[in-house]
Amino acid sequence: MTDVPVGPGFSTTVEALRLREWQLGPGQPTLVLDQFSAEDFHLIVDDREDVHVSSKDGRFYLGWFPRGRLGTDSEGWKIAVTGTAKMRGYHLSFDTETPAGIVAAAVARVLETSRLL
Repeated sequence: MTDVPVGPGFSTTVEALRLREWQLGPGQPTLVLDQFSAEDFHLIVDDREDVHVSSKDGRFYLGWFPRGRLGTDSEGWKIAVTGTAKMRGYHLSFDTETPAGIVAAAVARVLETSRLL
């Protein structure tokens, strides 16, 4: 193997530069949607077949737009958490081709941060 000069903490062989295979494509949206119970969330499928999930208190929203959200450039997923009078909320967006497993991990983390008042 040939040595390649690289920064600290990295292997110095060509082996370290080998190609990787990455998960591509949207995958199964059920990985995301199965995280929501009818007990705590409302689910609506609209006339475009877009799926909207919101918490019963209205502070959490997830939208899945299989053909892309209208008015955006291929936005396939939208997560929003509204803020309070003292703290701003936030939102995340993912492309239509983002693997559902990645979106599911983000949703799981957001849900883990919630707590009953």
